[in-house]
Amino acid sequence: MSDAGYTVTTELILGGARSGKSSHAEWQAMQSGKQVVYIATATAGDEEMAERIVRHQQDRPAEWQLVETPITLAETLRAYDHPDRCLLVDCLTLWLTNCLFNRDLDTDWPEQKAALLSVLDSVQGHVIFVSNEVGQGIVPMGEMSRRFVDESGWLHQALAKQVDRVTFVTAGIPQVLKDTA
Repeated sequence: MSDAGYTVTTELILGGARSGKSSHAEWQAMQSGKQVVYIATATAGDEEMAERIVRHQQDRPAEWQLVETPITLAETLRAYDHPDRCLLVDCLTLWLTNCLFNRDLDTDWPEQKAALLSVLDSVQGHVIFVSNEVGQGIVPMGEMSRRFVDESGWLHQALAKQVDRVTFVTAGIPQVLKDTA
């Protein structure tokens, strides 16, 4: 997406549950004019989640390539990055959950986070990250819940410093918080 001669190559779209952030990200991807690669981080841990995944797949344009990446997000971005592509990552909080809590997947969260932040310096295509803003409520009870909220907030802060644009979506209305154009 180009604004006054400047090309946005990386963006972070935040919002609460059912805020319209994914729809906005998909619209941004379509507007890019590039081949879209949809990078899904969700895993179907139960029947309801499996049904959600199928619905999301059916709602996306058929020509979009789907890549499922529960853990190795930086590697996937490197593998699919190309100047003529838009990589849409949905969503970072599910990826964080996989990295922190899925004992079946061998992962080191600090290593995965560092790799993601590092790869952003070299991307050639348009990358759109979607993530849930979970830090606007009360401090959760329980060590694991607090760790998730903390890690999510720190991830969002680090990404927001690096990306070209940050948008917050509320009730389907996007509000640009940062735009380096």
